[in-house]
Amino acid sequence: MHILILGGGEVGSTVAKSLATQGGNTITIVDKDEAIIQSLGDILDIQTMVGNAASPVVMSQAGAADADLLLALTGNDETNLTACVLGKRLFNIPSRIARIRHGDIVEYLLDPDAEGIAKPALSLFDVSASICPEQLITEQMIELFRYNTALQVVNFVGGEVQMVVTRVQERADFAGKLLNEVNHELPEGVECQVFAIYRNNSLILLSEHTKFIRGDEVFLMAKKEHMHIILPYFDPNFQPATRIMIAGGGNIGYRLAKRSEKKFSVKIIERNATRSAWLAENLSACLVLDGLATDEKLLEQEHVSDTDVFCAFTNDDEDNIMAALLAKSYGAGRVIAIVNRPSYVDLLQGNTIDIVVSPHLTTIGSILAHIRRGDIVSVHPLRRGEAEIIEAVIHGTRKTSRIVGRPFSQIQWPHGCQITAIVRGGIFIPLDESAELEEGDHVIFFVSRRQTVHELEKMLQVKVGFF
Repeated sequence: MHILILGGGEVGSTVAKSLATQGGNTITIVDKDEAIIQSLGDILDIQTMVGNAASPVVMSQAGAADADLLLALTGNDETNLTACVLGKRLFNIPSRIARIRHGDIVEYLLDPDAEGIAKPALSLFDVSASICPEQLITEQMIELFRYNTALQVVNFVGGEVQMVVTRVQERADFAGKLLNEVNHELPEGVECQVFAIYRNNSLILLSEHTKFIRGDEVFLMAKKEHMHIILPYFDPNFQPATRIMIAGGGNIGYRLAKRSEKKFSVKIIERNATRSAWLAENLSACLVLDGLATDEKLLEQEHVSDTDVFCAFTNDDEDNIMAALLAKSYGAGRVIAIVNRPSYVDLLQGNTIDIVVSPHLTTIGSILAHIRRGDIVSVHPLRRGEAEIIEAVIHGTRKTSRIVGRPFSQIQWPHGCQITAIVRGGIFIPLDESAELEEGDHVIFFVSRRQTVHELEKMLQVKVGFF
């Protein structure tokens, strides 16, 4: 696949690095900053070009006429929308994905009732799919507020099924229990599938005799309606958050406050007086505080020690780190920080800061769902990108597919790839060796080695003639 990436900033460069390491893709990246382009060209086996991403001349010289996919990922919404129009009308690029950051544009274009804009409104700009990192992070945070002890929450099958990552805490019911005892301990009708355990940052080989120990990072799958029943077995202190404090009133901070202010008690800290006034006007139930998130007196005065979750969401990594550390030292229950630099993410995750959010990893997962072969519904990076969880819809028959109509015992899945759940008509299918996949099944795969994703894609594809 020939992929043209417009914008070599944090998002564009991270996407380019991810795609370049997977093989099978020819990548060209365009940015107006010569230093960025030279740096990417030095470390990646990709084609690079300096120029205006929204210029038809530059796009032509970058090979837009031969591109299969356009990723418009610059920091400017108007540039991205313009590039998609040019990509479709001048170069007939089959698929065009635009990054859209500003809330007013997102809300207007995606709102089917907005003043005469017909659904889907983005088709006016020839956008095949839009990605708003701020919106993705907001949805991620809302789920984490509901499961206040979870490290990550991902929805599948239209929200019917969830994957939750949690830790086994001291005095938990499942601490010291065997893996095969899990569903015997749960109430009747409640089931969960534990598909991975990381112990001391290493993936361990699971068997029915695997025993949960304190500190294990457990990956489990279950129906969404059962998660509140299951999670207390791993953490006796589990309970939804009620009090939220957000540092930073930018796009993400505002979106999060807007989404959560009617469900939780929310305070937001913003250093810019003009922005604070704007937030106060546009948030109805949220307390807006004018000040610095790194001001110890302010944190103490606003009782950060009573806060269930403190979110450091400013535009500066260092400020986020310091604010999160201060909040934790003053007694905040959990602290979450947005950090853009990958080296910081690896360093901080799981230490004093409970959760480190990487906007670029979140964005990559959304993009990969559009790139992967087969009917891929969603892709979500796990453990800072070293693993993935993928939802796919199975197609074909025994004649046209390598996996449909065959017992699990006869299928050789790629090394490092396993099925974590099969959902058929809203019902979990037992994962035993006699189980067979059928047309239309939603299958969720855990891939611990991203190098095997290409092999999995081949297995999901149907033979020519099926359609």
